[in-house]
Amino acid sequence: MKEQLYTIPLNDAVNAGDECPFCFIERNIEQDLLDFVLGSGSSYMEADIRDMTDRAGFCRNHFQKMFDYGNTLGNAWILKTHYMRMIDEMKKEFADFKPGRSSLKSKLKKSSGESNALSMWVRKKEQSCYICSHYAETYERYMDTFFYLYKNDEAFRKKVRESKGFCLPHFGDVCEAADSKLPDKEKEAFYAMLFELMEHNMSRVAQDVAWMVEKFDYRNKDADWKDSKDAIQRGMQKLKGGYPADPDYKMQK
Repeated sequence: MKEQLYTIPLNDAVNAGDECPFCFIERNIEQDLLDFVLGSGSSYMEADIRDMTDRAGFCRNHFQKMFDYGNTLGNAWILKTHYMRMIDEMKKEFADFKPGRSSLKSKLKKSSGESNALSMWVRKKEQSCYICSHYAETYERYMDTFFYLYKNDEAFRKKVRESKGFCLPHFGDVCEAADSKLPDKEKEAFYAMLFELMEHNMSRVAQDVAWMVEKFDYRNKDADWKDSKDAIQRGMQKLKGGYPADPDYKMQK
């Protein structure tokens, strides 16, 4: 199948030989978004972009990554106008707030996860993030492309079958997407391939981790490391996704 512009990133991710192609894509998307928000293109100086970042804000994880990225002025501009919006919203919440009286009903609401209006406002803000939301939209398109290629490109199917599988979180996403994106007649064969792929590669990583432990036995000090030198970071990635050994992503000056 002839490669199209929108299929190149997925083919690159599968060709990378990574523990999970979607971790590979996730890292690239996130770095692209950090470059967009804070990079030398100065998107943070555009009024329409900063209006969007002011409304959405950023989660704790991405505030940390923005700090590590650098660009003190860019971060300061984003925080300056975001604070203005947050303070205005907070004042409106304060003005509308009425303390609730303690009752059996209010206690039941709290036990079921409901809280007072201010608490709910704060929780909503905690869950809102410009980078997370843009990543989620882009990731969904890549998942669509993954199944489009899997259904229509035998070379891509072969690369997936011969890959190192997925991390567990992205494996879950693939399973969820397969239910809606594959015809019923193709699901059984797909899941059989996927389960074998995951079982084989989870066992492979577990064996690498186990051999790293054995290497610390003095009797094995001269033995070959095999594939275990980076087993810790790969083992962590396979279980939870991401790249534990990655350095902070910095602004390219």
